[in-house]
Amino acid sequence: MPPKSDFAHVTQLNVLQFLTAKSTRADFSIEDAGMQLHIEAHAPGVYRLRCAQASVLLDEKPGARTRLHTELLLARQEAVGELAVSSIPEREQQGWRLEQGDIVLEISHSPLQFSISKGDDCLLRSDPRQALSVVQTESGEQVWRLGLDLDGDDALYGLGETAGELDRRGQRVEADHPQARALPLAWSPKGWGIYVNSLGRVEHDLDTDGSEVYSIYLHANILDIFLFVGEPAEILNQYTALTGRAGQPALWPMGVWLDQAPGQTVAATLDQVRQFRQSGLGLDAVQLADPAVYGFQADKPAFEWDAARVADPRSVLSDFQEQAVQVAAPTFPGVLADTIMFTEWEDRGWLLMNDEDGSAHVFEGCAATAGRPFALLDLTYKDVYKLWSERQRQAFDEGLGAPVCDAQYDIPDGITARGGESGAVLRTIYPMLARSALFDAVAGHKTPQEGVMVSTDLFPGVQRYAWQRGPLVENSWAGFEHSLRTALSLGASGVHVQTHLLGNSQAPVQGMTPELYIRWLAASVFSGNFSFQGLPALLPSAFDDETQALVRHWLQWRYRLVPYVLGLIEDAVRTGLPVQRSMALAFPEDPIAHAWDTQYLLGPALLVAPVLEPGQEAKVYLPAGDAWWDLNTGWRYEGGTTWTVRAGLDTLPIFGREGHMLCLGPLAQHTGEFNSARLLDEVWMFGMPEHSPVVMRNKIRVMQMQGSSYIKGLEGLRILPSEGLEVKRRGAEVRISRIR
Repeated sequence: MPPKSDFAHVTQLNVLQFLTAKSTRADFSIEDAGMQLHIEAHAPGVYRLRCAQASVLLDEKPGARTRLHTELLLARQEAVGELAVSSIPEREQQGWRLEQGDIVLEISHSPLQFSISKGDDCLLRSDPRQALSVVQTESGEQVWRLGLDLDGDDALYGLGETAGELDRRGQRVEADHPQARALPLAWSPKGWGIYVNSLGRVEHDLDTDGSEVYSIYLHANILDIFLFVGEPAEILNQYTALTGRAGQPALWPMGVWLDQAPGQTVAATLDQVRQFRQSGLGLDAVQLADPAVYGFQADKPAFEWDAARVADPRSVLSDFQEQAVQVAAPTFPGVLADTIMFTEWEDRGWLLMNDEDGSAHVFEGCAATAGRPFALLDLTYKDVYKLWSERQRQAFDEGLGAPVCDAQYDIPDGITARGGESGAVLRTIYPMLARSALFDAVAGHKTPQEGVMVSTDLFPGVQRYAWQRGPLVENSWAGFEHSLRTALSLGASGVHVQTHLLGNSQAPVQGMTPELYIRWLAASVFSGNFSFQGLPALLPSAFDDETQALVRHWLQWRYRLVPYVLGLIEDAVRTGLPVQRSMALAFPEDPIAHAWDTQYLLGPALLVAPVLEPGQEAKVYLPAGDAWWDLNTGWRYEGGTTWTVRAGLDTLPIFGREGHMLCLGPLAQHTGEFNSARLLDEVWMFGMPEHSPVVMRNKIRVMQMQGSSYIKGLEGLRILPSEGLEVKRRGAEVRISRIR
């Protein structure tokens, strides 16, 4: 944040006057600052606050660039809520109530303050010491400052990736640089959330000084924030409905992946695929390693494959497809600096250019360019965006399964894109445009829009894309936990799926013991997805026969879980809930559960407690409010209890939530063996069914009558009831009742 010594002028927003109210919005004037404040019921339980100079807020004809920025940030722009506005005359200071049913936003002035309540409970209030102000820095930059009061026990979640505690309180997040790994949503289990809707620089001071204030600094001309009220699941629902949700991946990405090791030949990787098949190990996809395997020719604006690695692309892709394996390959949105295309496109202005002399900015080499200097395409220019997207589509027409592209570059100040973006805005918008162009190439022309674009980039709206790749970590127990925590923190930030890497080909492998390998694999099986690493020392074949047998055991589980996990992704499209859900997200009313922050819910039905240290005993906390069934023993436990369980390497502490069902698919070595007309094979019940199961593209409904559950959609499946229940089939209907 700007140091206080850099504050040339601070304008505290005080004198608030009511102007007008409509069914969805109330407008106020801030006369002492020449500004207006618009408060909108954007959706049920969602308030939007926009503050700026009146001329800016009342501009009814924004430019094309402003409209593009709005579309990149918001999937739903029109307000769909209703607002009732009334004054609060009994107050010493004038105030107003903006009501949405039992949710009330109260606002007053001198100084300008607000609070949000639900029923009789005040959930959030602005801090009277900071409230809302505009800071003018010595450099002339305008910075909005907003302070929110925190109670002593308020926890804060979201705001992007972290490998530490999921509760972000006490941290500082500066969102305009790639290394920050930041996302814009923050929420509290107390029942409120906040989203700063901006491409500009946003800084979150989450009570780093112990003053019990959450301070937000926004570097922009307009303050635009959304306030959410509800349980965390409802906050994610409203946030993703507002900012966008993922499309559906196809079936094959749900199978097991293999990442090519750096420097490995394609022929060697194909041999590894054949070894997987011969060993009876499941596999569906291969990701080729950096550098980029395909991209622009040195002298023509057409794509070509790296002939040194892939001499005949169609033949190579066909060889993998004969093994029922799809290929994902790295690419990047730029050209090498020592090529004819660099010179030609620099003259055209198609590359990101330096302000000082108008030359194309040359970036230092990266993994995608094998260390060679390069320039980035100016994707803010529609002709360049279209060209890159169309060339990408040609690669898929040749048989490529998915692109791999990290485009979150640390673009320095002093570069202005053709669209006028620079600084933090350009750093934020560039990976957004790159992923959007790839989506247009891979999935945009399909019905339904199925496809994945593999990337680690984080930016506002990243949850619109179905596949987020996990971080590179150490080959150690700490690395295993690091990968798990990043997945849970991203899920709490609105990202539906983070995949895991089973080890790291670029790190020392001595720490990867057979025990760690199996524990890591078991937890990865019960996640969105994961990938093996192609380094021979990290492949199953590097371990003893007993360990390889355990690998086969867990891969069988993975393919049986595919209908459930893909059903969770389909559910995320409707609800915004991630595949892996932290305890604070899933059980906000159980503060004890929040401390067990390496446990998680896989969807609504399964509680998973990964074993994160050597040994065969693990402690598990079963959240209050539900009973839980041990998948390994069939025993039932009451919630709100802590247990020490024994888990051999062929088991994992997993508990089914009472009232739910787990639908499993058949044994398979790849998703091509699935029968699309019969994706399910078996149903496990955890007590009397009360909830319709989450399952891919199957409509199974549970109805309850006279103490029994009646289920349609389980025809021909094997059903395993819990103890004390019996199953009776009645034509196309299954009746579950107590044993008499």
